[in-house]
Amino acid sequence: MSDPILTEQHISDLVRGFYARARADDLLGPMFAAAIDDWEGHFKIVEDFWSHALLGTARYRGTPFGPHMRLPIELEHFGRWLALFTMTAEEVLPQQAAPLAIAKARHMTESFKAGLFPWKDADGNPSRHMPKRP
Repeated sequence: MSDPILTEQHISDLVRGFYARARADDLLGPMFAAAIDDWEGHFKIVEDFWSHALLGTARYRGTPFGPHMRLPIELEHFGRWLALFTMTAEEVLPQQAAPLAIAKARHMTESFKAGLFPWKDADGNPSRHMPKRP
């Protein structure tokens, strides 16, 4: 039997490595610091999510979108989040597994962006607010 390409340890390294970068980041760090009190508990939830997404385990139940609706996320947060995730995935995951994780993260980023910014402002930019009728 061959070794699996991706393991739970890889997922833990991905989550913890990403958050080490995100917490030190000037843009993302303050938002995470304000939103998360129990880091070990948060790591467990996020590790369960990525275990489900990448290994098909049943450890995560629910949807990650709901908790993010309450956060003061702006459009620039998405690019930074994805950049830090990509850096971490390429650093800690096996070469064959990193592209899958990054593709799932990119899809999640686009889904969250569409859900959090469902309207367009007068200039055609994504917005959280329904445009006012003239």
